[in-house]
Formats: sequence, structure tokens, C-alpha cells
Amino acid sequence: MFIIVVGVNHKTAPVEIREKFAFSTRELTDAYSQLRAKPAIEGCAVLSTCNRSEIYVATTDVDLGTKGIFEFLSENCGMALNENKEHLYRYVLYDAVKHLFRVAAGLDSMILGETQILGQVREAYEHACEHGATNNVLNTLFQQAISVGKKVRTETKIDQNAVSVSYAAVELARSFYGDLAGRSVLVMGAGKMSQLAVKYLVANGVDTVFVTNRSYQRAVTLAEELGGRAVKLEALQDYLVTADILISCTAAPVYVFHKADVEDSLAKREKPLLLIDIAVPRDIDPEVGTLPNAKLYDIDDLNSVIDHNLAERQQAAQIAEGMIEEEIDQFFKWLGSLFVVPTIVALREKAQAIKEQELDRAFRRLPGLSEKEKKVIGSLANSIVNQLLHSPIVNLKEYANTRQGHLYTETLQNLFDLDVPDEQNRLTRQQLKPTSNGKWDGGN
Repeated sequence: MFIIVVGVNHKTAPVEIREKFAFSTRELTDAYSQLRAKPAIEGCAVLSTCNRSEIYVATTDVDLGTKGIFEFLSENCGMALNENKEHLYRYVLYDAVKHLFRVAAGLDSMILGETQILGQVREAYEHACEHGATNNVLNTLFQQAISVGKKVRTETKIDQNAVSVSYAAVELARSFYGDLAGRSVLVMGAGKMSQLAVKYLVANGVDTVFVTNRSYQRAVTLAEELGGRAVKLEALQDYLVTADILISCTAAPVYVFHKADVEDSLAKREKPLLLIDIAVPRDIDPEVGTLPNAKLYDIDDLNSVIDHNLAERQQAAQIAEGMIEEEIDQFFKWLGSLFVVPTIVALREKAQAIKEQELDRAFRRLPGLSEKEKKVIGSLANSIVNQLLHSPIVNLKEYANTRQGHLYTETLQNLFDLDVPDEQNRLTRQQLKPTSNGKWDGGN
């Protein structure tokens, strides 16, 4: 059984190409029916996100399986046979397994180590199972990929360090206050970065949100989205007295918060104020940072956090790559055991048949044997057969995990004249080795 993945992602194709290959949940029923109807495809799963669309199949024939995937994409993505091939990648067996493990671990994502992809891999696998599209090989592959993704995040903490401006603001807030539960935030401006920062703060315990904006109606809209309260500009100073955190991101060409204004508000508070300025040009006068009980971070401070955390993630990624290699070895030990099972079964069956035949002949020549004596002789024959087969079977399982596994399997079949199904013999003659690259090669 061979594993193939064909797909596009953010590295190989722009969004206008990726969207052609995207599959919605409601389209999956027909998609799985069509894929399973293709020759030689025994199981399939579709992973479709905003950054990637990938078709995974388990197949008895690499060429037929690849052809079936490409025909399916041609039929469903509105593309001619030769169109957009430069954007597609194809990985077979070892490379396909490694690719999925890296995807699940967040090592192939636009943001290194991002968490969302693991849930998307799990969801893709669950949908494939719901449609009865998988088989034993894909079940094991995806289950192990999900396990690898969890293990990498747990042991390397690759997703623990913020690598976006908005989440870096949360990290700075946690370093300043510790626990954010019960804290309040005042956000100035209704842009995307400030929205994300506030959403992350709320997700990390902040329970009170005040929103102000030059357009009060826009502040109302954003406050409703965040479950907060809109504040008019003229009341801004009052809320600056009570809020724990100020996040400002406007398009103003001059300072929105001056030293004197913030100093007046600080004089009326008993607790410190954290100010995070993610605007360019800056919204908050840098002199505010010199005031007692005020801690000011600007966009460069956040970028410094990001640079440090990205370096941490890259170190974690190196560790993760080693973990993935170990997991790949484990998967192929399992797959290799499946690969040689028919030969091992045939060997045992032949040995059993010979044993039974010779025991029957011996008992006919010794008609006076008691049942106890027959049992002793039978046990001796069993012991001899089992000991003779033990080493060849153990060694064959080990050799199955090497590139010469198919040669050892065929040699054993020929030496013992084993009756193994033709399909299994055909599969063992195909080389199980990584492809030189993942680019589309026309199915050759």
C-alpha cells in the first residue's frame, strides 16, 4: 500500500490559485465519492484550509493513484489538464508521511508553530472517517500525525511564544501584570491589529473592554463584537483613570495621548497603567514612558518580542524535526510489518502443512503409539518448526523497513516457493524510496 499527497499551499501558489482547489465541508461528500471511485485508490482524505488544499490517498499503484487524484482535481477545480501544474506538489510514501507530520506539527505553516493547523488536520480526518473514505493505512497515518502534532507542541513549546504583533501585546501584558483575569482594557482605534490584540487579551482573562474611536458608531460596532462598551472621545480621560491596559492604534498623524494628559489621569489612580502603542506614526508621546506608574511599549518593543520568540520557535523547530524523524521510523515499522505479512502468513501456512503431512505419515508408520506419545511427537514437531521460522520472520520484519525489504521478501518467497497473491508480488517489486523533489512530475 502506497501513500500519496498532491496539493497546493501558500508556498507554491497565490490565493487566486489556492481558492480554485479549496473544498467546503458540504462539497466533501461528492468529493470522497469521486475519489474512491478512481482505480487503485483504497482510501482518501482531504485537507482544505485558507493556506493549503491537499489530497491524501492510500493506493495499490502509485501511477494510477496519482492519475486519479489529478483527474479528480481537473473535474472539480475548473482547470485544464496542463493548467497550474507548476503550483502543485506531489509526495509519495516516505515524503508524504513526513509532509503530513510536519504539517500537523506546524512546521509547514505560514506562521511557524501555529496551533490552528493541528485542529484542521484532526477535523479533516474526522470528516474523511464520517464519509467512510479512509482505510487502515490512512487511519494509522492521520492518528499518528495528530499525536505527533500534540507531542511536538507539548515537548518543544513551539507555539508558546508570540510571533504576531497582536499576540505580542498579550505577552507583554502578562509579563507586566501576571494573571490577566479581571483586568480591563481601553482600546483606542478600531483597526484590525487593535481588534486582534483585544480579542487575544479577552481570551487570556481580560473581562472588561472599553472601545473609543474617532467615529463613535465604529466604536459601537467593535464594542458589540468584543462584548464591551463604546466610549465617546470626550469621556476618554475618565476611562484612562480606571483601565488597566491601554492599546492604541489609530491613523492619526500626531500624538493622540500627550504626557500632560496621561500624567493627570495617573494622578487620579492608585494602580499602574500599561500602555501599548502599535500605531505608526506613534499615538502616544514617548515621554509618557518616563512617568511613574506608567509602562509604555511601542511597535519596536513588540517587534523585539517577536524576533526573540521567532528565534525560540526556530530552535524548537529543529528539535521537532528530529522528533518527526523518529515518528516516521515508527510509522514505517508498522507499515513494513503490513508489507511482509502475506509472505509471513504464506511461510507459516506452508510450514504448518508440511508438519501436518509428515506427522500424519509418521503416525501411520507407528500404529502402536498412545495419544500421549503422539502429543509428545507433535509438540516436538511444533517446537522445531517454530524455532526454524523465528529468525527468518524476525529478520524479514526488520528488513521490511529498509529499501531492500522487497528484495528479501521476494527472495524468501522464491526460496520456499511460497504462494503469495500476485498483487502482493507486484507491490514488492516497486521501489519504496523518497522522491527527489515534491514538484509535479506528470505522474511518472
